[in-house]
Amino acid sequence: MKVLVTGSNGLVGSYVVKQLLEEGDAVFASSRSADLSGFKSSGYHFIQCNFTDPYAVHTAFERIRPDVVVHSGAMSKPDDCERNQAEAYETNMAGTVQLLLNAADYKSFFIFLSTDFIFNGKEGMHKEEDAPDPLSYYGKTKREAEEAVMEYEYGWAIVRTVFVYGKPLYGRDCFLNMIAKKLQNNEPFRIVNDQERTPTFAEDLAKGISAIINKRATGIFHLSGEEVVTPYQMAMAVAGFMNIQSHRLKPVSTAELNELARRPLKSGLDVTKAKKELGYVPVSFKEGLKRTLAG
Repeated sequence: MKVLVTGSNGLVGSYVVKQLLEEGDAVFASSRSADLSGFKSSGYHFIQCNFTDPYAVHTAFERIRPDVVVHSGAMSKPDDCERNQAEAYETNMAGTVQLLLNAADYKSFFIFLSTDFIFNGKEGMHKEEDAPDPLSYYGKTKREAEEAVMEYEYGWAIVRTVFVYGKPLYGRDCFLNMIAKKLQNNEPFRIVNDQERTPTFAEDLAKGISAIINKRATGIFHLSGEEVVTPYQMAMAVAGFMNIQSHRLKPVSTAELNELARRPLKSGLDVTKAKKELGYVPVSFKEGLKRTLAG
């Protein structure tokens, strides 16, 4: 099976590529920047491609003729999206439509990575059927992209996830690694403590996406962890794992942090459907943290 994975240099994309290679698929990893992976598998292929460029996308699809597309590439920093709305729309919405148009030519099964930020976060533990109400421009672009995917005439799945973490296979650090370095260096850092999340271990997410591919499961799926924690609580768990009692990390409220993009305060996801239909079994946050920071 030939699988095209966009955003392959990112945390999510890298774990999806690794998972599919282990299952013996022919994986065509794609990023607009050069290959960072170092994967040596005979099933691994890299294509440098900006998915907002229609000509580059057409050429890539013509070469690969993918059975499956996993679209994990995105402009995902909410404040950047708020600040650069035209770029955010071009990347998150128009880029997704461009991929869908080309995928249709080959009747590719299409999986789109979305976000908990499509919800307003008033209630928390959102189910797949809950009504979207994004607070930020990032959330709005991802919601509009979801609507485009829902119009795709061949098989599709939307995967919503939240606060993905895991040991970086390559590329930049995740939140937990970043906090670990600040603790090691005794750096001051303010961390929000009134936003609830269900953080997602990257390996779990990749396995869930693989299950969707193997089952050709269609529709919307929430894939995340099950434990509700705040970013500051996550940081304190890192400090506990590292046995650091004295630190300069400070809990602050969303209002104090005063970020450009509005964030949902209660944005946890309910994974009951994924557990039932996909056999999805996320690890505990304690176990995920251990695997992220150990060794």
